Amino acid sequence: MNLDRIIAVRNNKTVYRDGDKTYKVFDSDYKKSEILNEALNQSLVEETGLNIPKLLGVTAIEDKWVIISEYITGKTLDRLMQENPEKKGEYLEMFVDLQIEMHKAKAPGLRKLKDKMNMKISQADIDATTRYDLHTRLESMPKHNKLCHGDFNPSNIIVTDDGTPYIIDWSHATQGNASADVARTYLLFWLDGDIETAEKYLDLFCKKSDTAKQYIQKWLPIVAASQSVKGKPEERQFLLSWANVVDYE
Repeated sequence: MNLDRIIAVRNNKTVYRDGDKTYKVFDSDYKKSEILNEALNQSLVEETGLNIPKLLGVTAIEDKWVIISEYITGKTLDRLMQENPEKKGEYLEMFVDLQIEMHKAKAPGLRKLKDKMNMKISQADIDATTRYDLHTRLESMPKHNKLCHGDFNPSNIIVTDDGTPYIIDWSHATQGNASADVARTYLLFWLDGDIETAEKYLDLFCKKSDTAKQYIQKWLPIVAASQSVKGKPEERQFLLSWANVVDYE
């Protein structure tokens, strides 16, 4: 393998391309269990038939673990939006359609979204009363088993030259309520400073899926609290401000 062509650098990992394969190389202190879980997630989602990169292997290079996947040739949806701002509305339609299609899939072997969120809320830097309210709200939400990406944003969509979209990066995948996944995407647009697109995205998703906006908004404090645990310091402060917006009924 030739690991000299870097295509992405993220926290604690670097992604390389070698021919028709990608090598996601994790830092030596990255938890082995989390790496193997990501590979399991990818294999489970691959079995649904969705367009995602095929998992080709998991190995170790010296003291670092590596996930090997199929390389998808194309551009990210985020890059296409930047290069063709006049088509942003069209790309947003594609984005929402793809998310709705993804939510129709089932991957029974994935971790339950509610279990993960309950654990994260317990770890969040918020007072006990707010944690209690968030746990209570989470338990009251309808229990679903839809495929949720957990980090569904335009930079995790690759569009090939023939217009076929592929969803990448399944490290946060769970099964649960799709509206929680939508709330996460909405917050990601906010974190990126693109509030206008956040609102357009939410309106479009609600229209296409016939989902009440108020229902997704009920998920926002729960999702914000659960996502604040590993966020950057500036992101954590923003997310915790959302986590404290709890309706007292």
